[in-house]
Amino acid sequence: MSIDTQSAPQPTRHAAGPVRTRRRLPRFAPLGVYLAGIAAGAALSALTGFSVVTTVVYGVVLGTLAVYVVSRSVEGQRKATDRLVTSLVTTAFAIAMVPLVSLVYTVLDNGLPRFDAAFFTNSMYRVVGEGGGAYHAILGTVIITALATVISVPIGLLTAIYLVEYGTGRLKRAITFFVDVMTGIPSIVAGLFSFALFTLVFGNSVRLGVMGAVALSVLMIPVVVRSCEEVLKLVPNELREASYALGVPKWRTVVKVVLPTAVAGLGTGITLAVARVVGETAPLLVTVGLITGTNLNPFDGRMATLPVFAYFQLTQPGTATQAFLDRAWTAALVLIILVMVLNVVARLISRFFAPKTGR
Repeated sequence: MSIDTQSAPQPTRHAAGPVRTRRRLPRFAPLGVYLAGIAAGAALSALTGFSVVTTVVYGVVLGTLAVYVVSRSVEGQRKATDRLVTSLVTTAFAIAMVPLVSLVYTVLDNGLPRFDAAFFTNSMYRVVGEGGGAYHAILGTVIITALATVISVPIGLLTAIYLVEYGTGRLKRAITFFVDVMTGIPSIVAGLFSFALFTLVFGNSVRLGVMGAVALSVLMIPVVVRSCEEVLKLVPNELREASYALGVPKWRTVVKVVLPTAVAGLGTGITLAVARVVGETAPLLVTVGLITGTNLNPFDGRMATLPVFAYFQLTQPGTATQAFLDRAWTAALVLIILVMVLNVVARLISRFFAPKTGR
């Protein structure tokens, strides 16, 4: 039986209709609309009594609404909602950056006039007016912070290893609780603790650099514990199990496997903990005091530190008031630079010492 293929019904093909594509705004159109809204807000603020605050508020509100309305009319509700949230997040970020930029500008503007060689090579010994510098305070800050790091890092790192590798039950929960409490204590409390500890042995008139180091270590230890604990938790358990399967004892697994794997994160956390305490003023004001000369022995007498130096230069100016204020602003600028350098070092440690995952 033959089938006539020519007489068989063929499927009908309908012509494809026009494909509808959703329109999109040009790349820089939302920014232009937002700036137009800010301009309209500035004009409205000028009509109602110009001020910086009202200009910012009116501009942000009108700019955000303008972006949402234009985007909804062209791109639809979903894309308009996305642009609305993006505008709000970007605006919040810009507002948060205003105090930071203002702070940096103010410190640079007031601190650069005395940011010279004399500031880094001279102390305040026998200086009552212009001149002098913070050489003694810079060295004191470095020595006390280094001593605090020597005290804090072994205690904090070993505590973190215990919590991650060995700790169980109530003791672990108790240590974690007290570490959390120590993280939030005011810095003046740490200074009072160190002062009370040393005065019980040496009397009420004692002021030593090591007292400041102990006070800073009280603030630094919980930060080291928390940062190192989180980094150690990131080490894959498969590495530990592989070491145990080869018959390696636990302590050697921690030393040879866990710590080398987490060395980048540990270094970063410790560096950030140092940056956290390098600018503390209250505990050093109570424990270390201030001198105008240079003392490099933290176990013998008072020492100068940059935060306390800036505080006294600002609050107790002598006859040449402007010279004291200039030195205070420059000390603040040096502190900001120190913190920035420590953060850069932390990033470099995290980048160069992280374990390589490729071949």
